[in-house]
Amino acid sequence: MAEALASPSVQVIRDSAACPRPDVGSAVTIGAYDGVHLGHRTVIGEVRRLAEERGLSTAVVTFDRHPATVVRPESAPKLLTDLDQKLELLASTDVDYCHVVHFDAERATEAAEDFVKRVLVDCLNARLIVVGADFHFGHRRRGNVALLTEMGRELGFEVLGLDLVGADGRAAGAGNQVSSTAIRAALSAGDLPTANAWLGRPHQVRGVVKKGDQRGRTLGFPTANVAVPDDVQMPADGIYAGWFVRADGSVHPTAISLGRRPTFYVDQHQSLLEAHLLGFDGDLYGESVRVSFVQHIRGEVRFDSVDDLVAQMARDCDEAKRILER
Repeated sequence: MAEALASPSVQVIRDSAACPRPDVGSAVTIGAYDGVHLGHRTVIGEVRRLAEERGLSTAVVTFDRHPATVVRPESAPKLLTDLDQKLELLASTDVDYCHVVHFDAERATEAAEDFVKRVLVDCLNARLIVVGADFHFGHRRRGNVALLTEMGRELGFEVLGLDLVGADGRAAGAGNQVSSTAIRAALSAGDLPTANAWLGRPHQVRGVVKKGDQRGRTLGFPTANVAVPDDVQMPADGIYAGWFVRADGSVHPTAISLGRRPTFYVDQHQSLLEAHLLGFDGDLYGESVRVSFVQHIRGEVRFDSVDDLVAQMARDCDEAKRILER
């Protein structure tokens, strides 16, 4: 089935029976596109530029889950975006089609040649394929730029392999390349400025507000406890300034605490995301919300007394407000 996204010109294809196979042909790029970061946007921008020159439609082929969760689940990376957010971000690039391939054990064993014929040629009528120079796909990762080029001679499409780029959009050497892997590493290390710069936006996570121990309210700082799926990449523990988007679309400045609350608990196995909406007091339980991390304020520490903690929380809220009002 096809469905409209944020831009009415973009269609999501989830069912191969609904493939558009545009008569003019299409310029296509393929990948997990986790994060839809600046490197991804550079590739998509090149797809759009070349498509306009050649009178082609544009398409992104991606997957409904990260392929590694099926191929090597024990070492699958955390996600920078869930599927809904990824599709929203891809819609903002103004491509014509986004083909979401269902990836499961059967798809993992599909030969690269069959994938090319089924998805790129039969579904999207590909005339140009643009991928990263190190792109691999198909069973045992046999598909690459060389294979695509060889098949293109027979099936009537060109192939362009692009080098990875830096934050300025130019080709970059090892260590300076914008990639989903590098962004995950930056977030884990607490380097939010680098992660946000490479994403081209504040890192955002999504979840449902759950009832917690309600300790924040007793301290004068009520918080929304946001249950984020375990497969989503979180920043390092600490206190942040950010934005909180409610289910109704309203946006609220927020002081965010991500951590294990060492002042009250000796051993917590999982970090908790608590958001204090500045100037807001209402019921958020059960809402599906979005939390964006704008700037790190400080690391998580254990306080000797609750009074010391409350005093610091007040300073944190003032600092978050100052940051977000800039």
